[in-house]
Amino acid sequence: MELKRPFSDEDFQATPEPVRRYIVQLENVVIKLLKETEDLKKRVTELENRLNKNSQNSSKPPSSDPPYKKPPKKNKKSKRKRGGQKGHKGHQQKLMEPTSKNILFPETCSCGGSSFDPESIKPFYTHQVIELPEIQMDILHFILNQGKCTQCGNVVKARLPKEHQTGYGPRLSALIAEVSGIQGNSRETVRTFCQSVLGFSISSGTIQKVIDRASRALKPAYDKIGNIARNNEINYIDETSWFQQGALNWLWVMVNNTVAYFMIHKNRSKQAFLELIQDWEGILVSDNYGVYQKWANLKQTCLAHLIRKAKALGERKDPTTKQFGQQIAKELQLLCHWAKVFPDDQEWRDFYQRFTDLIFDHQEVKGETGTMARSLIRHIESLWLFLDIVEVEPTNNLAERVLRYGVLWRKRSKGTQSQKGNHWVERILSFKQTCSIRSLDSFPLLVELLDSYFKEQEPDLSWI
Repeated sequence: MELKRPFSDEDFQATPEPVRRYIVQLENVVIKLLKETEDLKKRVTELENRLNKNSQNSSKPPSSDPPYKKPPKKNKKSKRKRGGQKGHKGHQQKLMEPTSKNILFPETCSCGGSSFDPESIKPFYTHQVIELPEIQMDILHFILNQGKCTQCGNVVKARLPKEHQTGYGPRLSALIAEVSGIQGNSRETVRTFCQSVLGFSISSGTIQKVIDRASRALKPAYDKIGNIARNNEINYIDETSWFQQGALNWLWVMVNNTVAYFMIHKNRSKQAFLELIQDWEGILVSDNYGVYQKWANLKQTCLAHLIRKAKALGERKDPTTKQFGQQIAKELQLLCHWAKVFPDDQEWRDFYQRFTDLIFDHQEVKGETGTMARSLIRHIESLWLFLDIVEVEPTNNLAERVLRYGVLWRKRSKGTQSQKGNHWVERILSFKQTCSIRSLDSFPLLVELLDSYFKEQEPDLSWI
């Protein structure tokens, strides 16, 4: 950086030597201060951008948005009334098989009469009352006897059946696993529930033993879920941070429209990614993380991530960056909309021309604008794969939604304490989310898995 002097070099040379040295010294100080000011401006801009990050312009979850910075709701007057709209299919309570009936007959007419034609009596409505019966736990005592052998004199003791050796049956074990894993409650909450609702006391250590058995019972289902995921043509993959004894790990998920497969790994790397997918070579839907960028097969880049990045650029103070970000966000939102309403040929040609002109015109621009333009150019073919293959979604929202419960678990429990705990999280999350995808009730399936485990039998996995 050079300063332009407001006088000629001849005038400068005519100035006394001490003055000239002083002017040069001042110029060096000014240059240094200008450079520091420029660096500070960049730093302030960087900090402001970081401070302004939210769920709308970054990958931060909505729960991280400060309540005082949430955008106000638009109070647009709607012509529709609140509640169910005309033509909406109602969700009435389903009539269940009754355990008892109470038949009621009319008693008094408004005219004062109390006699009715027997042939006119007929049911007109069934009112259902659902009540929880008083819970009486089934307690089975095995009285083990011993006796002396008349042939050799040895004392022989009776043996417990294998399926009853744990002291807790499959239904109770499944309930503890359901409340702890599927519902995500702490050991203390489960202990209190057992005492308050079921009427028996159980220690936190025993609850952990029950959960360990449930984890082992889930392993065959977990392995099959993984095999199904790796044989599916399309998979949505994402990852989030996890902690084991305070050390950073990563919770990965591989999900499609049939199953969700979770894996905890020490790294967020290509090695971890390959351990997750193994020999799978299908269509990958993901964000733009570096590991996924190198995918050699068909790939759909998540448009939602790119839209959020573009929105962030659209909030910058620099006019060029702001305009570029707003234009890119608008074009990507239009592209994303075409997942529901397919474009005609003219709409596609117009979009393609605008979009390519926009990114190629800005690829040489310095800073965030050029970085994003060059990134879009590198991965341009993965932006609209969903238009060629209708089964592919334009975003990675499926993986993010499935992964969200794992994020809540991490925030609630601060992670796990052992590899055994990691296996429990992997298996119960895979089981829970697969049941959710398939609209299956998890508890009956847990009972079957635990019953097979106690009897040392192969479980029925035909539901997967």
